[in-house]
Amino acid sequence: MKKVVVIGGGSGLATLLRGLRDYPFDITAIVTMTDDGDSSGRLRRDFKLLPPGDIRKCIAALSENENALTDLFQYRFKGGLGLKGHSLGNLIISALRDMTGNFELAIEEISGLLNIKGQVIPATLDDVDLAAKYDDDNRIVGESKIATYGYSHKIERVYLTKKPKTNPRAIAAIAAADVILVGPGSLFTSVIPNFLQDKLLHAYNTSSALKVYICNVSTERGETTGFTVSSHIEELRKYDIGLDAVLANNHVVALGGKDQYVAPVLLDFDKISKINKISANIVDTGNPLYHNSKSLAVAAGEIIKNSDKFTKQGFSDKIVEL
Repeated sequence: MKKVVVIGGGSGLATLLRGLRDYPFDITAIVTMTDDGDSSGRLRRDFKLLPPGDIRKCIAALSENENALTDLFQYRFKGGLGLKGHSLGNLIISALRDMTGNFELAIEEISGLLNIKGQVIPATLDDVDLAAKYDDDNRIVGESKIATYGYSHKIERVYLTKKPKTNPRAIAAIAAADVILVGPGSLFTSVIPNFLQDKLLHAYNTSSALKVYICNVSTERGETTGFTVSSHIEELRKYDIGLDAVLANNHVVALGGKDQYVAPVLLDFDKISKINKISANIVDTGNPLYHNSKSLAVAAGEIIKNSDKFTKQGFSDKIVEL
């Protein structure tokens, strides 16, 4: 069974996992721990808890039998003093952390209750914040504030406010992987933060696994306005994130006024070198801001199953359409 590691955070990672869980792969999700908004941010401040939101989404996505229990786990309170905006799953993870005295044990407990296929691992167990430097030399601390300031200023670089200790389980999973999928997700606030840990970046770059970046299907206001596929690759290379391949959407769907500040991420493979270039129709036509979970899994599954064929020697600087 192929060992597949997916690295990222946010809704994009959950979309990928929801499709991949039906495949015969050994799946490990490594999740960024810099979320400080909404329910996760409040729990971080009130209970000194690591942010559970992205962990919760991945656990729900990997649940083998999405049913009423999973829906309940994802439920977000719409009212109530102190409860409004909180996800029930976040509160359950918080309660389990208190009961077990350990955040990872809490994740394991709820993973068992929801019968997930695979495992979900925090990239770090240290409390850490994400910060960004912009083209006006201003610096903003806090993941939830970064995109907002980016509405009027370009992000030049993101960094962590301190050097956290990388989760040893994440290092072990990367070392054992046959294929590593990076993304999809918000480039600066969900994907890159994982690689700002020196030990994780080193383990990743020295891994013999096939490394594939899954590019977003639409730009994101405040982070990637105007980005094409090559823009994403160029940005990842600034952080020394090595890649063997990129998987990008080749079916442009008009956004239909869903958001005037975003646009489809256009293919410009001719501007990318020294990487395998793979395209497929992976956009959700009903909501073209996002990937279609099943179509994405089909494309990713083909790459994983044929990972031995997707070598630098065989596909570098060539376009492969799935």
